[in-house]
Amino acid sequence: MNTSLSEYPSSSVNLIVNEQAHQLSVRDHWTLLDVLRDVLELTGSKRGCDRGECGSCTVLLDGVPVYSCQILALQSQGKTVITIEGLSQNGVMTALQQAFLDNDGGQCGYCTPGFVISSLALLRDNPNPTDKEICDALSGNICRCNAYGRIIESVRSASGRN
Repeated sequence: MNTSLSEYPSSSVNLIVNEQAHQLSVRDHWTLLDVLRDVLELTGSKRGCDRGECGSCTVLLDGVPVYSCQILALQSQGKTVITIEGLSQNGVMTALQQAFLDNDGGQCGYCTPGFVISSLALLRDNPNPTDKEICDALSGNICRCNAYGRIIESVRSASGRN
């Protein structure tokens, strides 16, 4: 069989993204980030390093923070995905998102979706984390503006620890 490089195998994948069911035809090599940004046009998750090092593409996959650039779309079959766009309800930000805004936790904003998603998972499991627990939970995310103090303060504020 002679297959040119432009012909890629495709498959069907069913996902629930931000509480909406999607049945999609995807190329087998596409990542979850590719599908979120390029197919579903959910551009909050950012393409940063494409190597699972910066955290800007972090989403919740069945409630667990993951780098969407490192997950094949096919690996997400039947799973629930929450992106930054799925947090607000009827245009109203969550308390966590508001805390990031109030504390200037996202200076340029590029890394902010990943930090917010990682913080959400932390606060869901530990509503009153110490600063060390916050730092540990966010250690997979990089802020190039060096706003770490403000990011930690944002999470602290959202947890009620001012």
